[in-house]
Amino acid sequence: MTNYVLLFCLKIAFTWTFYIKIIWYNMRMNPYKVVHDFEVKMANFVGSPYAVAVDSCTNALFLCMVYLKIKKIILPSKTYISVPCAVIHAGGDVEFENYYWEGSYQLKPYPIYDSACKLAKNMYEPKTYQCISFSANKILNIGKGGMVFTDNLDAVHWFKKARYEGREEKPLMDQEVFDFAGWNMYMTPEQASRGLVLASYLKDHEVRHPEYPDLSFKFKAKK
Repeated sequence: MTNYVLLFCLKIAFTWTFYIKIIWYNMRMNPYKVVHDFEVKMANFVGSPYAVAVDSCTNALFLCMVYLKIKKIILPSKTYISVPCAVIHAGGDVEFENYYWEGSYQLKPYPIYDSACKLAKNMYEPKTYQCISFSANKILNIGKGGMVFTDNLDAVHWFKKARYEGREEKPLMDQEVFDFAGWNMYMTPEQASRGLVLASYLKDHEVRHPEYPDLSFKFKAKK
Protein backbone atom coordinates (compact mmCIF):
# COMPACT_ATOMS: atom_id res chain seq x y z
CA MET A 1 0.00 0.00 0.00
CA THR A 2 2.84 2.38 0.90
CA ASN A 3 4.57 1.75 -2.43
CA TYR A 4 1.32 2.40 -4.30
CA VAL A 5 0.83 5.74 -2.55
CA LEU A 6 4.43 6.71 -3.23
CA LEU A 7 4.11 5.89 -6.95
CA PHE A 8 0.85 7.84 -7.11
CA CYS A 9 2.47 10.89 -5.50
CA LEU A 10 5.44 10.70 -7.86
CA LYS A 11 3.10 10.54 -10.85
CA ILE A 12 1.20 13.61 -9.65
CA ALA A 13 4.46 15.49 -9.04
CA PHE A 14 5.78 14.62 -12.51
CA THR A 15 2.52 15.70 -14.17
CA TRP A 16 2.47 19.06 -12.39
CA THR A 17 6.17 19.63 -13.15
CA PHE A 18 5.48 18.92 -16.83
CA TYR A 19 2.64 21.43 -17.10
CA ILE A 20 4.48 24.07 -15.07
CA LYS A 21 7.35 23.83 -17.55
CA ILE A 22 4.93 24.28 -20.47
CA ILE A 23 3.35 27.35 -18.85
CA TRP A 24 6.81 28.74 -18.10
CA TYR A 25 7.91 28.33 -21.71
CA ASN A 26 4.75 30.03 -23.03
CA MET A 27 5.10 32.97 -20.64
CA ARG A 28 8.83 33.40 -21.24
CA MET A 29 8.86 33.17 -25.04
CA ASN A 30 6.90 34.90 -27.78
CA PRO A 31 4.78 32.65 -30.06
CA TYR A 32 7.33 32.64 -32.88
CA LYS A 33 10.39 32.11 -30.69
CA VAL A 34 9.06 29.01 -28.94
CA VAL A 35 8.61 27.26 -32.31
CA HIS A 36 12.07 28.40 -33.37
CA ASP A 37 13.58 27.11 -30.12
CA PHE A 38 11.98 23.70 -30.69
CA GLU A 39 13.36 23.65 -34.24
CA VAL A 40 16.86 24.47 -32.99
CA LYS A 41 16.70 21.81 -30.26
CA MET A 42 15.61 19.09 -32.69
CA ALA A 43 18.12 20.15 -35.36
CA ASN A 44 20.92 19.89 -32.81
CA PHE A 45 19.69 16.45 -31.74
CA VAL A 46 19.63 14.93 -35.25
CA GLY A 47 22.73 16.83 -36.46
CA SER A 48 21.00 18.95 -39.08
CA PRO A 49 21.92 22.58 -39.87
CA TYR A 50 18.24 23.58 -40.06
CA ALA A 51 14.77 22.39 -39.07
CA VAL A 52 11.31 23.64 -40.02
CA ALA A 53 8.30 22.67 -37.89
CA VAL A 54 4.91 22.04 -39.50
CA ASP A 55 1.60 20.49 -38.46
CA SER A 56 2.28 16.92 -39.66
CA CYS A 57 4.93 14.70 -41.22
CA THR A 58 2.66 14.27 -44.24
CA ASN A 59 2.67 18.01 -44.86
CA ALA A 60 6.43 18.12 -44.31
CA LEU A 61 6.78 15.57 -47.11
CA PHE A 62 4.26 17.48 -49.24
CA LEU A 63 6.18 20.77 -48.95
CA CYS A 64 9.43 19.00 -49.86
CA MET A 65 7.82 17.49 -52.95
CA VAL A 66 6.33 20.80 -54.05
CA TYR A 67 9.66 22.55 -53.52
CA LEU A 68 11.51 19.95 -55.61
CA LYS A 69 8.76 19.90 -58.29
CA ILE A 70 8.48 16.12 -58.24
CA LYS A 71 7.22 14.10 -61.22
CA LYS A 72 7.02 10.46 -60.12
CA ILE A 73 7.67 9.02 -56.68
CA ILE A 74 8.48 5.39 -55.89
CA LEU A 75 7.24 4.32 -52.45
CA PRO A 76 7.45 1.07 -50.50
CA SER A 77 4.20 -0.83 -50.91
CA LYS A 78 3.67 -0.82 -47.13
CA THR A 79 3.50 2.75 -45.88
CA TYR A 80 0.93 5.09 -44.39
CA ILE A 81 -1.91 6.01 -46.76
CA SER A 82 -1.35 9.78 -46.46
CA VAL A 83 2.04 9.56 -48.20
CA PRO A 84 0.80 8.54 -51.69
CA CYS A 85 -2.03 11.04 -51.25
CA ALA A 86 0.55 13.77 -50.62
CA VAL A 87 2.43 12.72 -53.78
CA ILE A 88 -0.71 13.19 -55.85
CA HIS A 89 -1.54 16.53 -54.23
CA ALA A 90 2.03 17.67 -54.99
CA GLY A 91 1.41 16.92 -58.68
CA GLY A 92 3.25 13.62 -58.94
CA ASP A 93 2.54 10.03 -59.93
CA VAL A 94 2.89 7.12 -57.52
CA GLU A 95 4.61 3.81 -58.08
CA PHE A 96 5.03 1.11 -55.44
CA GLU A 97 7.91 -1.26 -54.78
CA ASN A 98 7.70 -4.27 -52.49
CA TYR A 99 10.64 -4.05 -50.10
CA TYR A 100 11.26 -4.07 -46.35
CA TRP A 101 12.16 -0.84 -44.55
CA GLU A 102 12.71 0.05 -40.92
CA GLY A 103 12.35 3.50 -39.41
CA SER A 104 12.91 5.50 -42.58
CA TYR A 105 12.66 5.19 -46.36
CA GLN A 106 13.41 7.35 -49.41
CA LEU A 107 10.78 8.84 -51.69
CA LYS A 108 12.76 7.69 -54.72
CA PRO A 109 14.45 9.13 -56.72
CA TYR A 110 14.39 12.39 -54.74
CA PRO A 111 16.46 13.11 -51.60
CA ILE A 112 13.31 13.13 -49.46
CA TYR A 113 13.04 10.68 -46.55
CA ASP A 114 9.98 9.69 -44.56
CA SER A 115 11.49 9.17 -41.11
CA ALA A 116 8.21 9.27 -39.20
CA CYS A 117 9.09 6.03 -37.39
CA LYS A 118 12.66 6.92 -36.45
CA LEU A 119 14.34 9.47 -34.21
CA ALA A 120 18.04 9.14 -33.49
CA LYS A 121 20.92 11.34 -32.44
CA ASN A 122 22.97 12.59 -35.45
CA MET A 123 20.75 10.70 -37.91
CA TYR A 124 20.68 13.53 -40.48
CA GLU A 125 22.28 12.79 -43.86
CA PRO A 126 23.70 15.80 -45.79
CA LYS A 127 21.87 17.12 -48.86
CA THR A 128 18.60 15.44 -47.92
CA TYR A 129 15.17 16.43 -46.66
CA GLN A 130 14.35 14.21 -43.69
CA CYS A 131 10.81 14.44 -42.32
CA ILE A 132 9.71 13.23 -38.89
CA SER A 133 6.40 12.94 -37.07
CA PHE A 134 5.24 14.05 -33.63
CA SER A 135 1.82 12.38 -33.72
CA ALA A 136 0.36 10.41 -30.83
CA ASN A 137 1.84 7.02 -31.77
CA LYS A 138 5.30 8.32 -32.65
CA ILE A 139 8.51 8.60 -30.62
CA LEU A 140 8.17 12.24 -29.56
CA ASN A 141 4.43 12.54 -28.96
CA ILE A 142 3.10 16.10 -28.84
CA GLY A 143 -0.31 15.11 -30.22
CA LYS A 144 0.26 16.24 -33.81
CA GLY A 145 3.07 17.80 -35.79
CA GLY A 146 6.02 17.21 -38.08
CA MET A 147 9.40 18.64 -39.01
CA VAL A 148 11.76 18.86 -42.00
CA PHE A 149 15.53 18.64 -41.49
CA THR A 150 17.72 20.04 -44.26
CA ASP A 151 20.99 21.82 -45.01
CA ASN A 152 19.42 23.91 -47.80
CA LEU A 153 18.91 27.45 -46.48
CA ASP A 154 16.91 28.54 -49.55
CA ALA A 155 14.51 25.66 -48.91
CA VAL A 156 14.20 26.69 -45.26
CA HIS A 157 13.10 30.21 -46.25
CA TRP A 158 10.60 28.73 -48.72
CA PHE A 159 9.23 26.18 -46.22
CA LYS A 160 8.72 28.84 -43.54
CA LYS A 161 6.61 31.02 -45.82
CA ALA A 162 4.84 28.06 -47.42
CA ARG A 163 3.68 26.63 -44.06
CA TYR A 164 2.18 29.94 -42.92
CA GLU A 165 -0.09 31.18 -45.74
CA GLY A 166 2.89 32.94 -47.31
CA ARG A 167 3.36 35.05 -44.19
CA GLU A 168 6.61 36.03 -42.54
CA GLU A 169 7.19 35.37 -38.84
CA LYS A 170 5.64 38.63 -37.68
CA PRO A 171 2.18 39.90 -36.68
CA LEU A 172 -0.31 39.86 -39.56
CA MET A 173 -0.79 43.64 -39.68
CA ASP A 174 2.97 44.24 -39.82
CA GLN A 175 3.44 42.47 -43.15
CA GLU A 176 3.35 44.94 -46.02
CA VAL A 177 3.10 42.60 -49.02
CA PHE A 178 1.69 39.09 -49.50
CA ASP A 179 3.43 37.67 -52.57
CA PHE A 180 3.34 33.94 -51.77
CA ALA A 181 0.30 31.66 -51.89
CA GLY A 182 1.15 29.34 -49.01
CA TRP A 183 -0.73 26.77 -46.95
CA ASN A 184 -2.07 26.55 -43.40
CA MET A 185 0.49 24.05 -42.09
CA TYR A 186 2.27 25.77 -39.21
CA MET A 187 3.01 24.24 -35.81
CA THR A 188 1.30 25.94 -32.87
CA PRO A 189 3.36 27.39 -30.00
CA GLU A 190 1.52 25.08 -27.58
CA GLN A 191 2.72 21.99 -29.46
CA ALA A 192 6.25 23.38 -29.74
CA SER A 193 6.47 24.12 -26.01
CA ARG A 194 5.33 20.58 -25.21
CA GLY A 195 7.95 19.29 -27.64
CA LEU A 196 10.67 21.33 -25.94
CA VAL A 197 9.88 19.69 -22.62
CA LEU A 198 9.62 16.12 -23.94
CA ALA A 199 12.73 16.44 -26.12
CA SER A 200 14.80 16.54 -22.94
CA TYR A 201 13.93 12.87 -22.36
CA LEU A 202 14.79 11.55 -25.84
CA LYS A 203 16.85 8.41 -26.16
CA ASP A 204 19.85 8.38 -28.51
CA HIS A 205 18.14 5.98 -30.92
CA GLU A 206 14.58 4.79 -31.19
CA VAL A 207 12.55 3.14 -33.98
CA ARG A 208 8.85 2.29 -34.23
CA HIS A 209 7.55 -0.75 -36.14
CA PRO A 210 3.95 0.02 -37.16
CA GLU A 211 1.87 -2.26 -39.35
CA TYR A 212 0.73 -0.84 -42.70
CA PRO A 213 -1.46 -2.35 -45.42
CA ASP A 214 0.02 -3.26 -48.80
CA LEU A 215 -1.00 -0.29 -50.95
CA SER A 216 0.38 -1.70 -54.20
CA PHE A 217 -3.03 -3.15 -55.05
CA LYS A 218 -5.28 -1.10 -52.75
CA PHE A 219 -4.33 2.46 -53.71
CA LYS A 220 -6.26 3.48 -56.84
CA ALA A 221 -6.34 7.28 -56.53
CA LYS A 222 -5.01 9.36 -59.44
CA LYS A 223 -4.06 13.01 -59.79
